[in-house]
Amino acid sequence: MCGITGWIAFRRDLSAEQAALDAMTATMLCRGPDAEGTWLSRSAALGHRRLSVIDLTGGVQPMVAQTPDGPVVLTYSGEAYNFVELRDELRRRGHAFRTASDTEVVLRGYLEWGEGVADQLTGMYALGIWDGRADKLVLLRDRLGIKPLYYYETEDGVIFGSEAKAVLAHPEVEPVVDTDGMRELFAFVKEPGRSVWAGMREVKPGNLVVLDRSGLRERAYWRLEAAEHRDDTETTVRRVRELLEDSVRHQVVADVPQCVLLSGGLDSSALTALAGRHLAERGERTRTFTVDFEQPEAFRPDELRGSQDAPFAREVVEHVGTVHHDIRLDHQELANPEVRRATVTARDLPFGFGEADNSLYLLFKAVREHSTVALSGESADEIFGGYPWFHHPTVQQAPMFPWVTASGLSPKSHPTKLINPELLVGTLDVPGYWQQRYARSVAEIPAVPGEDEHERRMREFCYVHLTSLLGMLLDRKDRMSMAVGLEVRVPICDHRLVEYVYNTPWSMKTFDGREKSLLRAAVQDVLPRSVVERVKALYPHTQESRYVRELQRQVAELLSDDHRAVEFFDRDALTRAARGLPEAVEPDEREAFERVLDLAVWLDVRRPTIKLS
Repeated sequence: MCGITGWIAFRRDLSAEQAALDAMTATMLCRGPDAEGTWLSRSAALGHRRLSVIDLTGGVQPMVAQTPDGPVVLTYSGEAYNFVELRDELRRRGHAFRTASDTEVVLRGYLEWGEGVADQLTGMYALGIWDGRADKLVLLRDRLGIKPLYYYETEDGVIFGSEAKAVLAHPEVEPVVDTDGMRELFAFVKEPGRSVWAGMREVKPGNLVVLDRSGLRERAYWRLEAAEHRDDTETTVRRVRELLEDSVRHQVVADVPQCVLLSGGLDSSALTALAGRHLAERGERTRTFTVDFEQPEAFRPDELRGSQDAPFAREVVEHVGTVHHDIRLDHQELANPEVRRATVTARDLPFGFGEADNSLYLLFKAVREHSTVALSGESADEIFGGYPWFHHPTVQQAPMFPWVTASGLSPKSHPTKLINPELLVGTLDVPGYWQQRYARSVAEIPAVPGEDEHERRMREFCYVHLTSLLGMLLDRKDRMSMAVGLEVRVPICDHRLVEYVYNTPWSMKTFDGREKSLLRAAVQDVLPRSVVERVKALYPHTQESRYVRELQRQVAELLSDDHRAVEFFDRDALTRAARGLPEAVEPDEREAFERVLDLAVWLDVRRPTIKLS
């Protein structure tokens, strides 16, 4: 995994802009701690920071292919998991290889197929290719948007980078957030392609951007398509297993230590078992990591987390025979302002997942001491219907993003409750934005002939999860892992598996009357029965009241200092919550503490100019 950046300009000489390129590339140090490279020409300047995972000595970037008509140069982040098969095909077509890296396969693939290389790749990637034969830049992002890629149009070209901070490091880019950007921040709904920074865009998942002297254009090379599902349940379960097995087999390829992030839930346990089988064939044992907080006797079940992860994780460890590490975090680490500063800086944004970001960052920091690559079960809930609200009749009937409706069912847990209502409902009109965004999202879903109303509704559920929620979760996973130089792979995000399961009927996704029926049936033979039957539990958080007390103290300091971040919240409600007993703080108040503290860090670190209309 790596960090990429670049600058294309057709009306100036970039060969003299080494300092600007170096400044942009330096922001990607955390993503690529092992090596740095730059390449400059008159119209193009490309930068790269490398995290060495495959062919540690041969995959140096930017990688250049000299042709009779000019150089073709690649700066690339990610992994093409089918690079071995592609390399064999390219050799049959006459290509010779100097390295064993997937980077060279991608570069040679572009020489062979041009922009059509996008259709050949399976994996997670974001890349920029400068084609000196035609003075053309191609930006390409993987189908699910696992790897980030931003760009900013200029008068005569474009500036791009893996993260917004790389683009913002350019001397000509101002850190401005306008009304649309603030609306994106507060809505907790990810709009593909949008950035909170004025003038900056994301390359949409499954899209490529092409820039040449005639201008910039973006097109989709992949999207979720609706199709009739003709397999019966038994065949479908078998096909899910085949696709998952193949994805895991390709993703346990690395020249560095690797592991699995094990929660003891169905998703991560399945990956542990399948990875364990493939690694055992090579004479290796799987390394696993589990995060937890309280001692077992201190755990209190609630409606979102009915059981503690550790006991189930231990059963999987014994069942598979992994080399296991428990990572226990305490409330002082989680509340440490320096940890919050690190997570907000990594995201470039406030309003992430608060404590969950902090704990994920600390977990990844601990994992990085042992491994460079980790497998994670991200996307299983979105693909297989795992969240509790998927199965709630009220949520199913509401024409709204399900996670928004679900949070609104409990006034004590709504994430926007303590935000300044004049800002939320007035200036930003977040409720209206939700309605518009949801209507646009479901309008783009292709119909399936003969699909009844309920099946259509649940297809909408799955679609908006995959296009408007999963992006936030993948972005979080990428930023927290890359902040410590850890590559996290997400096998369940294999686009072949996503396409297949997306088109299975909801009645089949819940054929046993439970959540994630297809996944459970597909892996039940490799897991302990207790894990197969475990009820979905959301990502853990600390139940330590001293953590809440420390948040209250930090928020009280912001209120006392009249920090700018407080303006965006209901000051009176925030003050009352900060002065109350920690045990009496409601979930929405705790989340408001996290948000105002994150916002304060972001305003101090990034110093954005906020322009509201």
